[in-house]
Amino acid sequence: MSEVLVLCYHAVSPTWPATLAVTPEALERQLTSLVRRGWRGATFYDAVFDPPSPRTLAVTFDDAFASVQTLALPILERLGLPGTVFAPTAFISRRDRLSWPGIEHWQRSPHAAELIPMGWPQLGELTDRGWEIGSHTHTHPRLTRLEDDAARHELAQSRAECLQHLGQACRTIAYPYGDVDGRIAGIAERAGYAAGASLSRRLEPLGPYRWPRVGIHHMDVWWRFKLKAARPSRRARASNLWPGPDR
Repeated sequence: MSEVLVLCYHAVSPTWPATLAVTPEALERQLTSLVRRGWRGATFYDAVFDPPSPRTLAVTFDDAFASVQTLALPILERLGLPGTVFAPTAFISRRDRLSWPGIEHWQRSPHAAELIPMGWPQLGELTDRGWEIGSHTHTHPRLTRLEDDAARHELAQSRAECLQHLGQACRTIAYPYGDVDGRIAGIAERAGYAAGASLSRRLEPLGPYRWPRVGIHHMDVWWRFKLKAARPSRRARASNLWPGPDR
């Protein structure tokens, strides 16, 4: 049976001190270490449904920051890894700076340009290079706080826009903030998604609509990355022995 490791990144920047940014040097060191240990890359969809190796690695990026194309893409290509980007489609279509609770304060900082997302042409270029584009909803809300109709709209609208602009079906979704429960997972399934990515540390059923990822952040120096990516730690994080949510 294949072992599957799904990593969750966000932005890549040599200077941005945000929690959700990693430096290009850290990203390359982390992924190089896994490739040297026999991990082989796959998109998120393939990692869930058709892992190509006994040790399958899916590298995912939430929010579609422009830095993923400019800084992460060359690193992954050097290592022979595909990536998966989960895009909040309202921001992609308007090319607005990304803004929601947790990152909006950066709008008023010297790092505001880091919040620029990719546009549809840039996402299309990634698909041409073998990457997967999934949904990160339409406007990046916390889905479990929405009524059913609003949640359905978020999931259906983003999936429709991906199809319209990229010309291929959007099969996967990453829930904003990693926030998902059985109700939202059911809405995602009925909306036509095949799999959903979470960030939960709590005990929950392992299945395609609540697939756990390991979130990698700015503070994850080398020893922390090795600990988080290690199999015993991942098992603990999927149980109720590991306190608190990973966002």
